[in-house]
Amino acid sequence: MTLLNAPEYNPRREARNRNLLIGSGILIFLLAVTCVGGYLLGHGWFFSNLPVEHKVNNFFNALEAKNYDKAYAIWLNDPNWKQHPQKYDYTLKRFTEDWTTESPVGPIVSHHVDISKTDGSGAFGSGIIVAVRVNGSHKLFMWYERKDGTLTYPAPRILEY
Repeated sequence: MTLLNAPEYNPRREARNRNLLIGSGILIFLLAVTCVGGYLLGHGWFFSNLPVEHKVNNFFNALEAKNYDKAYAIWLNDPNWKQHPQKYDYTLKRFTEDWTTESPVGPIVSHHVDISKTDGSGAFGSGIIVAVRVNGSHKLFMWYERKDGTLTYPAPRILEY
């Protein structure tokens, strides 16, 4: 094709190409903001830690409601734990004591999930540390184990925030 044989100008095609270019730029900008925003706000890249924060929030809601069976099921990541309680060395009785009378902050009456951070080995870490403010100003750091979905207290490290 030579300059003298150039295709005829198509305004619809040019408008579509311009709109695709602008839309692609906006999409890339929004992805970048979401990626960095989640990290800066303390919820992981692309807000990837939010499901774990939600699980920890449900755990503390169950403790506040004194529903220790439900909290124990969340802790073990096993909603059917009653069918095989012998599978676990950490009993419901001990769990209830640990979160009421033996707790360093006493029985849980209020909580707020503050931030979370991916930690450990591997590309996405082996777990997530979730910082929770309990009974006003006490900070607890929960550990979520990625491989089996269980919770542990205390976390291996304390977050500075």
